[in-house]
Amino acid sequence: MDNEKIKNIVKDASDAGKKTLSEPVAKEILRLSSISVPIFCVVQDMEDAVKNAEEIGYPVVLKIISPDIVHKSDMHGVSVGIKNSGELEEKMSFMILAVADESPTACIEGFIIEKMAPNGVEVIVGVVKDEQFGPVVMFGLGGAAVELMKDVAFRLAPVDKNEAVEMMREVKGYPLLAGFRGSSAKDIEAVADVIVKLAGMISETDGIKEFEINPLIVHEHGVVAVDARAVLESPGQIKAA
Repeated sequence: MDNEKIKNIVKDASDAGKKTLSEPVAKEILRLSSISVPIFCVVQDMEDAVKNAEEIGYPVVLKIISPDIVHKSDMHGVSVGIKNSGELEEKMSFMILAVADESPTACIEGFIIEKMAPNGVEVIVGVVKDEQFGPVVMFGLGGAAVELMKDVAFRLAPVDKNEAVEMMREVKGYPLLAGFRGSSAKDIEAVADVIVKLAGMISETDGIKEFEINPLIVHEHGVVAVDARAVLESPGQIKAA
């Protein structure tokens, strides 16, 4: 974990008056924390999007970058499984028009072109600095299921791998990871490693109030964090590394 670079990223964002980190910046913090993220790039226009998608390789995911849009899917700000340049152009045009219609005042900072991750079990890993208890880590089912099922477990951070595995076993959806009705068991050790690293990162980094990976896609071997968001503490209160 490159603590110095992470701290400087957070301080630069805070000094600029930002309240949140964009998805690309949040993913850079994950990368610096040795947590796997998909190959991605940030683009500004259609031509750049098509060029970079060809380099990354289809299928790709297209996402909008905006500090004013928290739930991108609700605003038609995410398109998955794009198979070619024609489809990418179509989806990007639709996305621009849909966001302009539904959130006309939103500031659009660009777009993410991202390699489509293989299907797996979606989980959520989050951390938050509680005013009373300090850093707290959370694990549960990912995607929209976390809001619907509320199937989550909590621990005070930092945690070790044994505590992380205990958290995972507490949620009702754990059999999806362990192997359910003939499905293959997923990489529980890799998930535990992400929980430990994310809990350690927030414990050691001033300025981050919340950090969430949702979803973290779990495969038979390995995991990948396909979406991430971070909320900062009050700007201008963070010391440089």
